[in-house]
Amino acid sequence: MQWDAAPNAGFTSGAPWLPVAADFREVNVEVQQSDPASLLCLHRRLLALRRAEPALSMGSYRAVDATGSVLAYLREAAGRRFLVALNLDSAPASLDVSGFAGSVVLGTHPHREGDRITRAVPLRADEV
Repeated sequence: MQWDAAPNAGFTSGAPWLPVAADFREVNVEVQQSDPASLLCLHRRLLALRRAEPALSMGSYRAVDATGSVLAYLREAAGRRFLVALNLDSAPASLDVSGFAGSVVLGTHPHREGDRITRAVPLRADEV
């Protein structure tokens, strides 16, 4: 784990048994903690949402028809319903959600949160 920009990425004051990545000064926990768009912050927000929403931890699971590189499923519990859509490709994709309506709760692009979804979910490359 690259903790910070200190020597050996803050992992040890001794000699590490594996080489430290060349980008450890830019890619480490300390840097990601202050970047709301970082993978670390996304994981923390995903975990918090899962803890707060029973549908995401104990709810029913139902696969949603999707084409191409898109994987989608529905989680439901206690009157709450979440559609999870993942674009597993490095090219944009779209998911037809006719019959569903809602808004983006959380995703890999934080500025989309709150966007209304009605007929289709446009997904950027590698977007969730």
